[in-house]
Amino acid sequence: MPVYMVMEARVRNQTKYTRYVEGLSSILTDYGGRYLVRGGRTIPLNEGLKPERRQPGLFIILEFPSEVSLRRCLTSNEYREIWPLCHEGAETRAFLLEGEIP
Repeated sequence: MPVYMVMEARVRNQTKYTRYVEGLSSILTDYGGRYLVRGGRTIPLNEGLKPERRQPGLFIILEFPSEVSLRRCLTSNEYREIWPLCHEGAETRAFLLEGEIP
């Protein structure tokens, strides 16, 4: 069953964050991952609700063939080497989303 890594990033240091994204791009295919979304415009759809006090950041959605593949990617030596660039370059929130269809 496919799983998805959904990440919101608020970039603080564009140079470091760009290096992280470039490094991640070269690692993904080794673990069966691929980008579905990387950045782009975010448009709120919930009219009538109070908007959040802050604008959403950039969103990244990655697809992996399984949770095992995703976790192997995130615990790989290659990913551990680039992780500091992400941490120093952006404030992030990431989630694993299972691809179930009822």
